[in-house]
Amino acid sequence: MNMFTHMPHKNSSYASSHKRKETIKLGEELTIREKVEKSLESIRPSLQLDGGDVELVDVSDDGVVKVRLQGSCHGCPMAAMTLQMGIERTLRKDVPEITAVENVS
Repeated sequence: MNMFTHMPHKNSSYASSHKRKETIKLGEELTIREKVEKSLESIRPSLQLDGGDVELVDVSDDGVVKVRLQGSCHGCPMAAMTLQMGIERTLRKDVPEITAVENVS
């Protein structure tokens, strides 16, 4: 089962998760917003498999990330779980400075 959606995908594999980890090698010179954007780029393919997407709206000085779920993710009954268990968990892992992730309409 894909951690970003409620549907299993045959495309999910060790190779794709391994590639994601290689993509997120973040340098110290990146801003928090740039780190968040890079992390979101790694999440997007999983969301897009179900016709959804995520847009970065804002990153506050105190580490609160505001995103907008788009496509089939917008209004989906599983959106809260996707946001918390998929997007927020990945962002906090990749960007430790993040304190919270919020969905805005």
